[in-house]
Amino acid sequence: MTPPSSGTGQRGGGSAIRLRHRTVHGYRRAFRMAGKGRAILLIHGIGDSSDTWRDVMPGLARSYRVIAPDLLGHGASDKPRADYSLPAYANGMRDLLGVLGVERVTLVGHSLGGAVAMQFAYQFPERCERLVLVGTGGISHQVTPLLRAASLPGAELLLMALRLPTMRTQLGLAVKALRFLDTGLGVDAPDLLRVVDALPDGTSRSAFIRTLRAVVDWRGQVGTMLDRCYLAQGMPTMLVWGGRDQVVPATHAGLGHVAMPGSRLEIFEDAGHFPFRTDPQRFERVLRDFIATTEPAPYSAEQWRRLLRNRTPGPRPPASRGTARATTDDPPALRPA
Repeated sequence: MTPPSSGTGQRGGGSAIRLRHRTVHGYRRAFRMAGKGRAILLIHGIGDSSDTWRDVMPGLARSYRVIAPDLLGHGASDKPRADYSLPAYANGMRDLLGVLGVERVTLVGHSLGGAVAMQFAYQFPERCERLVLVGTGGISHQVTPLLRAASLPGAELLLMALRLPTMRTQLGLAVKALRFLDTGLGVDAPDLLRVVDALPDGTSRSAFIRTLRAVVDWRGQVGTMLDRCYLAQGMPTMLVWGGRDQVVPATHAGLGHVAMPGSRLEIFEDAGHFPFRTDPQRFERVLRDFIATTEPAPYSAEQWRRLLRNRTPGPRPPASRGTARATTDDPPALRPA
């Protein structure tokens, strides 16, 4: 199900970019690729697929080589009983890029994909030019109760029940009510239902649960990037967030922005967890401007060792669940020396 537009952008207007496949380590990996030039890697969130980027890929492909994979266990990629941890996903991205002959990329990660992007930049800094985090996971332990519940025993049965015709009808009515009342959850509900619809069988649901439990439990996100964010020093970084995000609250944007001095922060005030779908034109403009006004991060093994030796602890995650107001009146992204 592709939801109607809920913002100023037009959903479903992007031209189709065909799905391709490569076999890596015996598993079939699906991805979309278009354009020429410096590479941008678009990494989707949990339960989603490369199709989520359909409205921004055609425009970006006019200037860049754009690659959008289906993570293992997602979309049209294989869904084996395998390792669905963040390091494993980062390794998978490196190996796919290796097969495609791509040496360095600007990483754009949404939600779980943002956590994968941060892990990739940590594991393979020599292959990362810039880092763009969109409603990303991995900043604080706080996360929506819906994801906490989905990590509990029996979640597979709940996901299966959500696809029953009677339940779908009730959910559809609930979504209409949430949107009519202009609630924050109503902004994201159509896309969240789209993700549920992308889990048509037991294999897909099992891969979803395995992935979720690798990063979330009943207490929230299992780990955060705050203990290693100092390694982003010299890496041009931008955080993009929906001001009405109910999945990963915008307070995480402010925390990540403070933890990565020199990072750029863009808040889409009327968007939820999918700002690049709510307003794809603005997202493309912001991303293009970020790339045009920053230089690719250089990599130095000696600088990397120096950062590790002189570690500066990042801020701790907030203890409360209060909200903070984020603004875009912040310093531009730090250019590497």
